[in-house]
Amino acid sequence: MAEETTGRGSVRVDSWIWAVRLTKTRSQAATACRAGHVKVNGERAKPARHIGLGDEVRLFHAGRERIVEVKAVLAKRVGAPAAAEAYTDNSPPPPPREHTALAGVRDRGAGRPTKRERRELDQLRGLRPH
Repeated sequence: MAEETTGRGSVRVDSWIWAVRLTKTRSQAATACRAGHVKVNGERAKPARHIGLGDEVRLFHAGRERIVEVKAVLAKRVGAPAAAEAYTDNSPPPPPREHTALAGVRDRGAGRPTKRERRELDQLRGLRPH
C-alpha cells in the first residue's frame, strides 16, 4: 500500500477524516468537529486534535454514526482503495430503507399543507391515532 504517513506518527483529526474519505471536504470534517460530531477515544475532538495508530474515531455524519479504528496515519488524501485500508470500520450497519422516514412530495407551487393534510400525513406516518 503506497501511503503518505506523517513523520511524527500523528495527524490532525479533521485532516485524517478527509484523507480517508469519511467526508467529502476538509471543511466538512472541521465543521463536524466543531459541532461535537467527532469523538476520539470517547472524548469530543476539536479539529486540531492529533490522532495516532490505534485511536478510535467516532463520526456522526450524513445521518449515521461511523466508528473506525486508525490503522494508518495519512497526511494527504489518497485513492479510495488505499483509504479503505487506513482504518478498520466497526460501524453498525445502516438502517434498512424501509425504516427511514419518507419525505413528503408535494407538487411544485402547491404551498404549505393545510391542517387537514398535516393530520393525514401524521396518520400515515403513525404519529397520530386514527
